[in-house]
Amino acid sequence: MSDLNAAQRQAITHVDGPLLVLAGAGSGKTRVITEKIGHLLAVQRMLPEHICAVTFTNKAAREMKERLAAHLGRECVASLRVSTFHRLGLEIFRSECTALGYKPRFSIMDAADSQMLLREAMKADNLGEAGADAVQACISNWKSALIAPEQAARAARDELEVRYVPIYARYQRALLAYNAVDFDDLLALPVRVLREDPERLAGWRHRIRYLLVDEYQDTNHAQYALLQVLAGDAGQFTVVGDDDQSIYAWRGARADNLEVLARDWPALEVVKLEQNYRCSQRILNVANRLISGNPHLYQKRLWSAAGHGDPVRVMTAHSAIDEAERVAAEIVAGHRVHGRKFGEYAVLYRSNHQARVFETALRDLGVPYVISGGTSFFERGEVKDAMAYLRLAVNPDDDAAFLRIVNVPRREIGSQTLERLAAYAGNRGISLLSSLWEVGLRGAVSQRAWDRLSAFARLMADLIEAAEETPPAQLARELLSGIDYPQWLRDTRDDPRAVERAQQNLDELTGWLERMTQRLDGAGLAEVLNHLALMDRLSREDDDASDAVRLMTLHAAKGLEFDHVYLVGVEEDVLPHRNSSEAAGLEEERRLAYVGITRARRTLTLSYALTRSRYGEHFAVTPSRFLEEIRGEDVVFESESRPKTAAEKRSRANDNLARLRGLLSES
Repeated sequence: MSDLNAAQRQAITHVDGPLLVLAGAGSGKTRVITEKIGHLLAVQRMLPEHICAVTFTNKAAREMKERLAAHLGRECVASLRVSTFHRLGLEIFRSECTALGYKPRFSIMDAADSQMLLREAMKADNLGEAGADAVQACISNWKSALIAPEQAARAARDELEVRYVPIYARYQRALLAYNAVDFDDLLALPVRVLREDPERLAGWRHRIRYLLVDEYQDTNHAQYALLQVLAGDAGQFTVVGDDDQSIYAWRGARADNLEVLARDWPALEVVKLEQNYRCSQRILNVANRLISGNPHLYQKRLWSAAGHGDPVRVMTAHSAIDEAERVAAEIVAGHRVHGRKFGEYAVLYRSNHQARVFETALRDLGVPYVISGGTSFFERGEVKDAMAYLRLAVNPDDDAAFLRIVNVPRREIGSQTLERLAAYAGNRGISLLSSLWEVGLRGAVSQRAWDRLSAFARLMADLIEAAEETPPAQLARELLSGIDYPQWLRDTRDDPRAVERAQQNLDELTGWLERMTQRLDGAGLAEVLNHLALMDRLSREDDDASDAVRLMTLHAAKGLEFDHVYLVGVEEDVLPHRNSSEAAGLEEERRLAYVGITRARRTLTLSYALTRSRYGEHFAVTPSRFLEEIRGEDVVFESESRPKTAAEKRSRANDNLARLRGLLSES
């Protein structure tokens, strides 16, 4: 630990009681967590199986495991719990689910699958399918706040939410009837069972004797409650986070969990990591100046020993297209003149729709790029429908796949029928699809329901048989045609363009199945699906492309770093976003800009356009207020350094011509 700074050593060696490590951007927090686990094992003589390290994404958990394996050895890491909050919750729930009335073979529904079940629960309320997103978001927020269905009426904030209360109750009953949980349940239900059963809680506290939580500022109420119930009064934990990088309020994250932590554990020790190992000092000065506009429970100021660095530049463009073309041209120039790799560059923006003009500009110049942070191809609804049929054909026990497609296209198999089906299957200890092939089911449902379920059972039996011999791509094409899925798209989507895009995605899916079959030497459907399950990221883009410009939202950029960063569209109504006029929203937008600024190691350019277009109309743009907040000696505003006299203009033109000649001679 000789090369660690004093604050890092203090964070690593403090083990008696609760600890909050305020880790500024680029301050080496992951190393602190890794070294602390090593300290707990080597110095405190703690067993690996008694330590649990929690973070927010599978990718972050994998990276932490790799670092720990390099530091401690793979054999030691195999016994450590290093996981996401949801995976830890799943481990607890899997062990204790019977205490809440669930059977061990439960299914986990993703957002799309649970919404289908929710729509069934909404039918009696005349809210229309368009309201499903709002209802789902409200229920998700209630679950994240640990508000049970019977408590929801008191928590409802308006008349509309009052109407959601009975839907929440029906939805939760349906989940239990299907022996299924959604992602929010993976946090809420473990907290509930541990709070209600002291004996089970004691068992888990015996298993997990020290907790480490990364990205603590992103915790919601349920995640905090899980930490609280496992840690108990002793508070044997270290949480690492940065309130200046709390940017997920829209999905329930609570920046005030820092304050709650200090309230619930008065003996809390606080260590600040303020030395940044990533950015130049000028970039940090700009970041510090910006974030000083937010209130803080704990003050900190980042500093760097990496040198002063280049000034931060603010670039003004005439239009969105001009902005994209200038950024693309500068990246090409950096590549040709300075020998920089394209992978050293990132273009960051507030919203996904801003990527399009940059894609066009980079493509026109032949620059490779990768888009991150958008919707994964395999997460699109029509693709998930097709894949659910194929998954069920390979694995008839896949109840989640069954529930997704039993009414796609519409077969008029109602929620009451599905509840009876789930009860029958649960009593028999078999899957939902398997129960359709049992004569005993006939007595559990109406004749009309039996006829419809039987028709679906015959369809799946034929599909299962065909899957044995038919190439996957051909099987998918014949399936989609046989169930008339294109007509289902036309019936359920109002926009013809959306129908066309969905059909294109299905064509791309069958093309992918064909390519994978060839790549895997003529593999069958089961092997192709197994390969898909092992893919690190289900996306058409190669996120691991090393020499490609990265295009991504500011949210997606969190935790990453690049030598050269362009933060684009720094304008009012974009950054800060038009929906963030309230004080709390503006503070989060400021944190979001701070995250973008601190991704840059060597150079940082912020840009804005003077005009933009929307629906064919041009309108003037106001530069972001954040640009005025960062104004100082570390920032050069391009619009204010332009030549004003004829002589200055001639001199600037000659300099530009000389640079252009040099560029052409080297290319």
